[in-house]
Amino acid sequence: MINSLVTRVSPAPGPRIIWLDLARTAAIVAMVVFHFCFDLAMFGLIPWEAVQTGFLRMLAVCTAASFLFLAGVGLVVAHGRGIRWPSVWRRFAILAGAAAVITLATYVTQPQAFIFFGILHSIAVASILGLAFLRLPVLAVLAASGFVVWLHFNVAWPAFDHPALIWLGLGTYIPRTLDFEPVFPWFGAALAGIAFGQIASRLRWFTAGPVTGAVKWLCWPGQQSLKIYLIHQPVLVSLVWLWVTLT
Repeated sequence: MINSLVTRVSPAPGPRIIWLDLARTAAIVAMVVFHFCFDLAMFGLIPWEAVQTGFLRMLAVCTAASFLFLAGVGLVVAHGRGIRWPSVWRRFAILAGAAAVITLATYVTQPQAFIFFGILHSIAVASILGLAFLRLPVLAVLAASGFVVWLHFNVAWPAFDHPALIWLGLGTYIPRTLDFEPVFPWFGAALAGIAFGQIASRLRWFTAGPVTGAVKWLCWPGQQSLKIYLIHQPVLVSLVWLWVTLT
């Protein structure tokens, strides 16, 4: 009887695409590492140059690109066989709400450099724009991805410096903000993810299976990526502040 009760209360984990969860976990780990170093710099424990140049700067760029790339792959997984609009709007509402929380929190704590279009804002927009590319040929999606990136680095129009348009990434300067992932070029990473997802679908790489043992724990952060994103910085900042205060 005890065994049957445990089975009902704690059912076996459902099938997951393990490699996709592991990829999300890797992105989460990279994000936490970079933000921990960023917080160390913010408290003067390491020089600012350490997070603005070199390996850590490259880590930040690759991490942001990986999140958008995986968001593109996720669009193919969720809507590759047909767009499920209720799911689309539910996910968009969650992402947009979380992005608004980040904007409000950083406006209160860092009003001179608050996040108005960071990674969550970019993923939310990409989750809508990307739907238009799900039925296009792989080569067309890759071409669009390259064009989005190319346009950002080769076009700079003063008209896009307006506060209402700066989030597109086609202006002549980078605004002062803690996190800035404009549509151009970052939507290109999401499109690359869509193209990869199309190829993976044809190769049947999206086969799901049960997650058990150590793999289950490795996959868990990737399954909770939004929650971890929202809480990790307050936790890290608190820990670094406590260390500085005590020492």
